[in-house]
Amino acid sequence: MQTNNKDLYCARESMEYDVVIVGAGPAGLSAAIRLKHLAAEQGREVSVCVLEKGGEVGAHILSGAVMDPLAMNELFPNWKELGAPLTTKVTEDRFLFLTEKAAFKTPNWMLPGCFENHGNYIVSLGNVVRWLGQQAEALGVEIFPGFAAAEVLYNDDASVRGVATGNMGVNRHGNPGPTFQLGMELHAKYTLFAEGARGHLGKQLMAKFDLNRGKDPQTYGIGIKELWEIDPAMHQEGLVIHSAGWPLAADTYGGSFLYHLDNNQVAVGYVVGLGYSNPYLSPYEEFQRYKTHPEIRKFFEGGKRISYGARAITAGGLQSLPKLTFPGGALIGCDAGFLNASRIKGSHSAMKSGMLAADAIVAALGAGRQYDELSDYPAAFEQSWLHDELHKARNFKPLMGKGLYAGTLMVGIDQVLFRGKAPWTLHHDHADHECLRPASEFQPIRYPKPDGKLTFDRLSSVFISNTNHAEDQPVHLTLKDSGVPLDINLAKYAGPEARYCPAGVYEFVRNEAGQDRLQINAQNCVHCKTCDIKDSAQNIVWVTPEGGGGPNYPAM
Repeated sequence: MQTNNKDLYCARESMEYDVVIVGAGPAGLSAAIRLKHLAAEQGREVSVCVLEKGGEVGAHILSGAVMDPLAMNELFPNWKELGAPLTTKVTEDRFLFLTEKAAFKTPNWMLPGCFENHGNYIVSLGNVVRWLGQQAEALGVEIFPGFAAAEVLYNDDASVRGVATGNMGVNRHGNPGPTFQLGMELHAKYTLFAEGARGHLGKQLMAKFDLNRGKDPQTYGIGIKELWEIDPAMHQEGLVIHSAGWPLAADTYGGSFLYHLDNNQVAVGYVVGLGYSNPYLSPYEEFQRYKTHPEIRKFFEGGKRISYGARAITAGGLQSLPKLTFPGGALIGCDAGFLNASRIKGSHSAMKSGMLAADAIVAALGAGRQYDELSDYPAAFEQSWLHDELHKARNFKPLMGKGLYAGTLMVGIDQVLFRGKAPWTLHHDHADHECLRPASEFQPIRYPKPDGKLTFDRLSSVFISNTNHAEDQPVHLTLKDSGVPLDINLAKYAGPEARYCPAGVYEFVRNEAGQDRLQINAQNCVHCKTCDIKDSAQNIVWVTPEGGGGPNYPAM
């Protein structure tokens, strides 16, 4: 965040590293670990710093998650002996097509290979990341949780020089408060950006260096998740259930996951593609409604909800990957968009991307280079198993954009008949924010009221996400034009931000004179980035709040 006193920036202290990494997720930590492994093998010292905006490593990590151990096997061949928290093997796959009252199980022999999870593990990705953080620190990586990278620093030749952390203790008006603490500059020969989907700085870098030129528009989903402790009689450790169909309309991309972990815990969630057109649709309410299906609710009756969270998912695939490098650094993980939407998996691909970038950095440092483009990184990606995997999946999301029934049929042909090697590549035509249509073309959706046992309201959900922000800090959900929410969003689209936000951040309230205004409850924000993605005018810009704020997920 910036204050009004520009002279303060002249006094910022700086620290020098070989490599600075923004984000302590699977991509960032895997890159850091790989850097240290390679340096040790070569008898060299490479200084590495990782910045994490969450209050602790893993605090902002949210994923389903079924994890393919392929990248972990490469990073730590002895991960089992080291105690990595991959302990729940997948024992059974079920894929259901839901109608409002019935469920139809797809025979496993008919499922494309992308839906098979033999050899994979059901994990808490937050716990996996915490373990990776411990391994990184043991290797000498410096990790600074609670410090948000708020600004990209550039050399005179426009190459990236590093980042600056945000100032702490800035009041709502942007001025230093009584607890003010100036941010710090972290300089590096190379800087990696691993902020996750729709990274705040990654977005700026894409614009500055025109990294999306010649690429398809990126597409996203919003993933909403709860962690439950259920009746032991209904628990089946290792069971993986995915579904499509109800409650979403057939023309809206989305589906559910339900994963049985150990200790009678179940992770349940819903993903809705953000390319939907109906402004009355609420991904949060669709998720709550999904849990009431007879085939689903039986797992939760008598159970207890433990945690809640939400996060955007970068799902465009190979066609939407930006140029990965720029002078002085690179994008890795979901900051670039390496998730495989067809497999509903991204942690292994994020890890691999970080490792590939680390390989390129070590080679560059060994040659005495700095601040230049890491061309070895995208070249290595194109020769990797990760590229092969994403190439096989490249048509999945464009095909599913044709609707549930036609899309499912065509995905089956693409993945079963052609095994992902069809002699054509389909493309995304529109960014998600361009897909919303006027409210006048739709009828409002009447969602049932939550019962407080199986279904819940947003505020009670945000409460168990442990979300917190310093109350007096500047609002980090900024508007380019304060008139857009009323003049366009409310007038034309019936105020969709009040529905697509899964945390109750946006409310249209009416004063005594009968005038509407948009109220932004920034304290509720779980950093999902949905508003930054879906706002039809691209008027909402998510900027990093004070470090340490946001959710604090215990085991998501």
